[in-house]
Amino acid sequence: MTGQILLVGNPKAQETLAALCRDLGYQQFQFAASSGEAKRKLGEMEFDLMIINTPLADDFGRDLALSAQDAYMVSVIMLVGNGMADQVAAGLEKYGVFVLSKPLSRALAAQTLKFIRVAQYRMKALEKRNRQLLRKLESMQQIGRAKCALIQYRGMTENEAHHYIEQLAMDRRTSAKEVALDILETFGDGRMDGDRP
Repeated sequence: MTGQILLVGNPKAQETLAALCRDLGYQQFQFAASSGEAKRKLGEMEFDLMIINTPLADDFGRDLALSAQDAYMVSVIMLVGNGMADQVAAGLEKYGVFVLSKPLSRALAAQTLKFIRVAQYRMKALEKRNRQLLRKLESMQQIGRAKCALIQYRGMTENEAHHYIEQLAMDRRTSAKEVALDILETFGDGRMDGDRP
């Protein structure tokens, strides 16, 4: 994976985590010793993943994990002491934060990072699909408004207006949305030029 990882926590442990991540194919890292420093870096750069090695100097790490998930849409792994993992996980997993016990085994780290990678690919595919659907909805809205204008000012039926837009799009070799925008521009704010005072 080519994205950056933000490693947050004890500077002495960060190089160990970076080495583990390098072994698993990650190459780009930024480091932060505290929650405040991590938040500044999150505001300045984009990260695919943040690993929080709790506790932090200025915060346990929970608030940082939640704000990173919410505001920056970054995947988060929290490393917590073995006796606390289940308790911390119970409050954070519903927000999509992965909670792992320390000491972290290489096998568990590899499995978790692979799972996060798959989830990120899936999320990117869903985001792309969502953008496509939003563009389609916007196009349908413009075409619908253009049909209404044709019905109101040209006396067409809905079927005639629909056919007119499709035919014009074929003749001009453009999209129905572009034709709809031209029709709306012709009618301005909903009135034909001849209707203007």
